[in-house]
Amino acid sequence: MKIQTGRGTIPLITLIAIWSISALTSLPGLAVSPILGDLTKIFPKATDLDIQMLTSLPSLLIIPFILLGGKLTEKVDYVRVLKVGLWLFAASGVLYLISNRMWQLIVVSALLGIGSGLIIPLSTGLVSRYFVGTYRVKQFGLSSAITNFTLVIATAVTGYLAEVSWHLPFLVYLLPLVSILLVGHLKEDRSGEVAFTASSSSATTTTTTTTTTAAANVATANAATVTVPETNSADDSKAARQSAIDIGGSKYGIHIKHLIELMLFYGVITYIVIVVIFNLPFLMEKHHFSSGNSGLMISLFFLAITAPGFCLDKIVGLLKERTKAYSLLSMALGLLLIWIAPIEWLIIPGCILVGLGYGIIQPMLYDKTTQTALPQKTTLALAFVMMMNYLAILLYPFIVDFFQWVFHTQSQEFPFIFNLLITVVTLFWAYRRRHTFLFNDQLK
Repeated sequence: MKIQTGRGTIPLITLIAIWSISALTSLPGLAVSPILGDLTKIFPKATDLDIQMLTSLPSLLIIPFILLGGKLTEKVDYVRVLKVGLWLFAASGVLYLISNRMWQLIVVSALLGIGSGLIIPLSTGLVSRYFVGTYRVKQFGLSSAITNFTLVIATAVTGYLAEVSWHLPFLVYLLPLVSILLVGHLKEDRSGEVAFTASSSSATTTTTTTTTTAAANVATANAATVTVPETNSADDSKAARQSAIDIGGSKYGIHIKHLIELMLFYGVITYIVIVVIFNLPFLMEKHHFSSGNSGLMISLFFLAITAPGFCLDKIVGLLKERTKAYSLLSMALGLLLIWIAPIEWLIIPGCILVGLGYGIIQPMLYDKTTQTALPQKTTLALAFVMMMNYLAILLYPFIVDFFQWVFHTQSQEFPFIFNLLITVVTLFWAYRRRHTFLFNDQLK
């Protein structure tokens, strides 16, 4: 079976290999969560610092190694970088299973952060290498859906395994072995371009797509074109694709202003939705709900993030330049329901609305990022944007504590009210600037 990419076809097994990488990006740190409450019993001499390092070290190391992985793809075969990351990831899974001391778990956590950091930018970088236009939007949506669906399933599995033995949740870190078996189907030629089977309409489609994209971008900055000698019609196709990419005259091959806008926006929306994961259990405890109920709400939240990915191209085709504004409106309504509702039948739609809004925006930001950099710089640009997800997660507790101190409150509702205000401000900003690069999501 052949899969259309917008400029040819690839085998189904290649697409499955790409999806398998996406499935791994949600796993770092997941296996520790269900055993956190038992760590002091398992390791009586463990300090609070030890436990904090065990939980936060992977995310801390992921940030620099995401950037390193993105940079390495400029000079090193991306398949080689991917293999190194996958083997380090899988090795951490094996070492977790045989570790019996806290310091060993901490060292292995560092290895996990390094390995996963190397592969995370390639989970989206591979999509940008193989797909263009609406095909790329669709695949970014599916990639996001697979990531979040894997998170839901893996959370349930690790919770069950933790009841059997505290070692068993770490089995999920062996999933990279599946990707290692599939990675051989990801090929690239010496020019750095992936191999396609040409389709009769691919050249025409690509030229049309890139020309319209260039027309949309010319008002904001100067476009730069870099060409690489190829053969026959491939030369025209690649030149057309590169001429469509607006890098604002930057010598770095990346439109710096657009990239910074994407990074900041991604960081803000990630900060907004994290409140559901971090603070909903405490809010529900205040309303005398069980921990099982809060776990169900968070699972529904992640499933809602997953849902838009299966029809993202159709959603964006319908909402166009108002896509992000309507998505932010969905998030605002969801936070409002969670805040004002001490009853489950209002918290449930609240979690779903927040998840749906984020599930639309996240993959569209990845697609926008591919329009800011030349092909050889795309994975690096994606690395900078994806880094903001982990940075927001790390900074969230400190930011919440700071503003609670400023406003002299320890209310469980405060994080939801604060994030709702941020969402409303961002919503008005997105609507007023809906025709700018960052918010105009019309498919080309």
